Amino acid sequence: MTDLARYRNIGIFAHVDAGKTTTTERILKLTGKIHKTGEVHDGESTTDFMEQEAERGITIQSAATTCFWKDYRMNIIDTPGHVDFTVEVYRSLKVLDGGVGVFCGSGGVEPQSETNWRYANDSEVARIIFVNKMDRMGADFYRVVKQVKDVLGANPLIMALPIGIEDDFVGIVDVLEKKAYVWDDTGLPENFTVQDVPADMVDKVNEYHVQLIETALEQDDDLLMAYMEGETPSLADVKRCIRDGTRKLDFFPTYCGSAFKNKGVQNILDAVVDYLPAPAEVDPQDLTDEFGEPNGNKAIVSPTEPFRALAFKIMDDRFGALTFIRIYSGTLNKGDSILNSFTGKTERVGRMVEMHANDRTEISSAQAGDIIAIVGMKNVQTGHTLCDPKHACTLEPMVFPEPVISIAVAPADKGSTEKMGIAIGKMVAEDPTFKVETDEDSGETILRGMGELHLDIKVDILKRTYGVELTVGKPQVAYRETITKEIDDSYTHKKQSGGSGQFGKIDYKIRPGEANTGFTFVSKVVGGNVPKEFFPAIEKGFRGMMGEGVMAGFPVLDVEVELYDGGFHAVDSSAIAFEIAAKGAFRQSIPKAGPQLIEPIMKVDVYTPDDHVGDVIGDLNRRRGMIKDQEAGVTGVRVKADVPLSEMFGYIGSLRTMTSGRGQFSMEFSHYNPCPANVAESVIEEVKARKAAKK
Repeated sequence: MTDLARYRNIGIFAHVDAGKTTTTERILKLTGKIHKTGEVHDGESTTDFMEQEAERGITIQSAATTCFWKDYRMNIIDTPGHVDFTVEVYRSLKVLDGGVGVFCGSGGVEPQSETNWRYANDSEVARIIFVNKMDRMGADFYRVVKQVKDVLGANPLIMALPIGIEDDFVGIVDVLEKKAYVWDDTGLPENFTVQDVPADMVDKVNEYHVQLIETALEQDDDLLMAYMEGETPSLADVKRCIRDGTRKLDFFPTYCGSAFKNKGVQNILDAVVDYLPAPAEVDPQDLTDEFGEPNGNKAIVSPTEPFRALAFKIMDDRFGALTFIRIYSGTLNKGDSILNSFTGKTERVGRMVEMHANDRTEISSAQAGDIIAIVGMKNVQTGHTLCDPKHACTLEPMVFPEPVISIAVAPADKGSTEKMGIAIGKMVAEDPTFKVETDEDSGETILRGMGELHLDIKVDILKRTYGVELTVGKPQVAYRETITKEIDDSYTHKKQSGGSGQFGKIDYKIRPGEANTGFTFVSKVVGGNVPKEFFPAIEKGFRGMMGEGVMAGFPVLDVEVELYDGGFHAVDSSAIAFEIAAKGAFRQSIPKAGPQLIEPIMKVDVYTPDDHVGDVIGDLNRRRGMIKDQEAGVTGVRVKADVPLSEMFGYIGSLRTMTSGRGQFSMEFSHYNPCPANVAESVIEEVKARKAAKK
């Protein structure tokens, strides 16, 4: 199939528990892709195939699948709803042409749906809205529509109205064609009848029909003028206008139903075909130069252009490494060589597969608009551009948020060490927001991620999928030490033991250095009291001692040493003697120079709804935070503050509690500041206790 107009690349996204995965299941059943629907609450759904997903009833990684509806090919990605996995939503939206935003009929517009909506706005993805769970207690279609306007600042175009509500929900009215779709009690999606609009809804349907026509025709001035003069537009013209407006994000066609009860899902599929854009109708992606700046060229979606694709997800499964790619232009055949423009290396395409969750079908070629997976690619990471070696190019890259929380892990036994290294390597390739580093001070492996649930799942995967037994420590803070006053001192090292001895005398000043300078050494010796050739040894001695402070053994920062005089012996002085003298001088003088513990301060950016700003600021103040700035936005307020890292553990939980789950935050390292005396005391006590326990 090569007609790009019959392709639809769509994602399904929403808040946790709004029914994304269930909606995907129903779509697969209706399109004949699966014959038995699996339920999320039984841990049986097709796209939630990880053990952790089945157990927790949440989606963790986005899953791709392909199906057909009325001769249209749909590539569907089911995405997670939880805030710790938003990267999955972000990277899926980046390669999709359209989306279905699912909202819960009783929960309405929930926090994560706000975040995903913001991502979709940033990626300029056309969407239709599906208000799901109309059979739930407390479901209210009109309230959810109002929230879409108020909270998301979006313009919903009402295409369907519910017939009945909660237990009495039986079907929907198509506002455009003024027809009622009523399902019977068998729960089968195909068992519906098309009827006249119920008598008690006629006035309401007429009112929404007029609104729909007027909003749609604003896309075409000639049709709008004719309509004002009393002409009735044709159904095809209205649909064309709705399609145009949806593509330009002027409005979002809004439907309702119950995916679980199989009511209203066909209408969503029809809407995807009728109103969401085909790959060639979306504004083409920018091509960029090596610095990531647009270079004026576009990746035009067409099979006849040179090959260009974006790798948007890496997944490791029992068949080997899979690289998911979205092909923007050109065609790709088995055996082709393609260039990774990030690494500058070419690779040969061995096997290509079309994905259905974790099952696959081998294919021999793919073309612009397809979303496929290539098996066994090496050195490809999320966000890399793959292209024709003769036409090198770079597609706009993906930008991922930095991890905000870290934990220390250690393998429980020797056998797990190598397994852990290999497993973590694979996991880092799959998830760009998961980072690993080794702590130089303790030699521990530090895992960094987007939140506590994120790291929880990672540790769980290490244990279960890779069989690595771990001991997990509690989060640690990287404290440092410095000095607060200048001191003038002298130190002599002499050692006599038959033959040549060792002698070195230095007179020096130690003072606090400029912030973030680390260690500075200056020599102001005039005359030959300390020969020049010994200066490097003296500097080396002092610098070597900076790794361990006198208070709690943390590295020392921001110290300046000035050498101004000293003494030497013609026979006994040597570089090693002066180096030892410098080390002794450090031990002697630092305790007298007002040593002080300093702590990392984080630049924290909190996003909160208006009604919780006071609580958020009060809480940041309690965490010893300094509020720097507040910015009001359309749907909330951003509060910027500097807060000590030690006070930020568990913050995401408190923030979600304070803001009913709608708050979000990001943080990054800013600078070091002195610790208050009480904090310093408790840290020093803790370090002593740890050392005592190790002995």
